[in-house]
Amino acid sequence: MPSHRPPARILLPLIVACALFMENLDSTVLSTSLPAIARDFGVSPIDLKLALTSYLLTIAIFIPASGWVADRFGARSVFRLAIVLFTLGSICCGLSSSILEIVGSRVLQGIGGAMMVPVGRLVILKSVQKSELVGALAWLTVPALIGPVVGPVVGGFITTYFDWRWIFWINVPIGVLGVTLATLFIPDIRGEEQVRFDFIGFLLTAFGIAGFITGSTSLGLNLMPWPYVATCLIGGAALLTVYFFYSRRVANPILDLSLFAIPSFAASVFGGMLFRIGIGALPFLLPLMLQLGYGLTPFQSGTITFVSAIGAIAMKFVAPPLLRRLGFRTVLIANSFIAAFFVGVPAAFSIGTPLHLITGLLFVGGFFRSLQFTSANALSFADVPVSRMSRATSMTSVFQQLALSLGISTGAIALQLTMQAHGGSQLELASFHPAFIVVGLIAASSVIFFIRMPRDAGSEMSGRSVAVKELAPDPVTAMRERA
Repeated sequence: MPSHRPPARILLPLIVACALFMENLDSTVLSTSLPAIARDFGVSPIDLKLALTSYLLTIAIFIPASGWVADRFGARSVFRLAIVLFTLGSICCGLSSSILEIVGSRVLQGIGGAMMVPVGRLVILKSVQKSELVGALAWLTVPALIGPVVGPVVGGFITTYFDWRWIFWINVPIGVLGVTLATLFIPDIRGEEQVRFDFIGFLLTAFGIAGFITGSTSLGLNLMPWPYVATCLIGGAALLTVYFFYSRRVANPILDLSLFAIPSFAASVFGGMLFRIGIGALPFLLPLMLQLGYGLTPFQSGTITFVSAIGAIAMKFVAPPLLRRLGFRTVLIANSFIAAFFVGVPAAFSIGTPLHLITGLLFVGGFFRSLQFTSANALSFADVPVSRMSRATSMTSVFQQLALSLGISTGAIALQLTMQAHGGSQLELASFHPAFIVVGLIAASSVIFFIRMPRDAGSEMSGRSVAVKELAPDPVTAMRERA
């Protein structure tokens, strides 16, 4: 009897997308609900950024180990365990009654999230034929875009009309579905070669990243005494420096820094990181500005901010032909300035700015931000050999999470410094303007790396090399025409 099961290039990405949707939905929902959670806990909304950064930091620490764990214990088992941990963390978040409790619950979520998406992506890379990989990843991208679209609306609706705790508990049925589908359809893929776990490298990167991000997160916020902040920053940077030299002496380092010898990979990671620092502040700044500056409810602010994700979805139809015609370098250079302008444009909003104009600008901004993300993400793997693809995936995932964490911290620090400069203790609309200018300039600075790329960077993946051949005249024909 013929099987009616969908092909692996469709089925596997959709299963992984359940996890990706849950993770993306959770992040955007939480940002919209921060003011309500802060009121219940009796703290400032700025202090609650720890609930965001602790999750992103945990992911950044544990992502490097996810590939080795999947190779050692099997992708299916690790993927199911990751969903279970994320779901348990969600339940604990909903039961939290203090900053300490919700931060601890977010750390548990982060451990699950660190394995969930990278291991799922690894399953796709090893199960789908290379000729069908682009289509498979496209299926994976759609639910990732739907999460940010519905997240602010769902979060705003639940927070406004029910209780913010339900924004975490809605992950439970999604998690149950993900575990069930993974058990039925995810193949039990294991590594062909068993390599020793780089435990020393893991400790160096874990404590180095944790120390550096903890210190940078505390800058200007008076969360810790200055000696502790300096110790975290200097200690974290020192450990990461030690890892840099250590990784060059071992055969299988947990983070393969030699990948940065590939020009397109280095440009996409470092340039993409600067851009993400600017973008990473937006989910923190925009809901706060709309709710505290304009007096909107969480549901109203969610319906306004979700349009940027609609713009992101619209871009997916434009990016492939645009990259094919112009190439990665041209698109990334030009779009760095365009997208950064829309990151900083809320600095021009006043109390009299019409909401429909704000909504329209956020829609267009979402379009160009997504174009930059898509181009930089694709370029990361354009010139990486297949044998090193899993290491490249781990490396890019770590830098992406670091950038998002730094983005939230940058936005919060800018807000705090503005309040201190004006001698106030309450956030108002004008408090947000310097923060948007700062993150916009950081996003624009990413062009420094893209402008140094070769003109033909990633031409094989973008299809530009084929397009140029098609447009170029045949040499024999050209000679006949000249004759």
